[in-house]
Amino acid sequence: MRWLSESEMAAWRPYIVGTLKLRQRLHRELSDRHDVSLTDYEVLVGLAAIGPIRMSELATQMGLTKSRLSHQVARLEEASLVRRVRDPEDKRGVVVELAEAGASLLETAAPTHVEGVREHLIELLSSEEQAVIAAAFARIEKHLDGLED
Repeated sequence: MRWLSESEMAAWRPYIVGTLKLRQRLHRELSDRHDVSLTDYEVLVGLAAIGPIRMSELATQMGLTKSRLSHQVARLEEASLVRRVRDPEDKRGVVVELAEAGASLLETAAPTHVEGVREHLIELLSSEEQAVIAAAFARIEKHLDGLED
């Protein structure tokens, strides 16, 4: 077993705690102001960006399990924020799409989310640090995508 060195642990531990706290803060702000969870907000954003999409493809795009996404979409559908419809390209399949109420919620909640991301992350970093983080996580995402075979 090759344990993490002191410098490696100094990179790992703040990442874990920092991202957890950041997601908790963004969740709390969205929940308090718009009565939507961060994870539900992220699904709505994904649908707004991608458009109608099969559940399995959306799960892959968002890095979620199909089961977890299915539960989320069911809740969002019950709240009339999304809807499942027949896939226009394959009548046997179903796609999920953003409903009008979901688009409206996004329109009102997006400024809160962007303000939170700016205040709790972006404005704490120099432009050089932002570039390093962007490059590092693009590399990590590419690596992890390659392991999904």
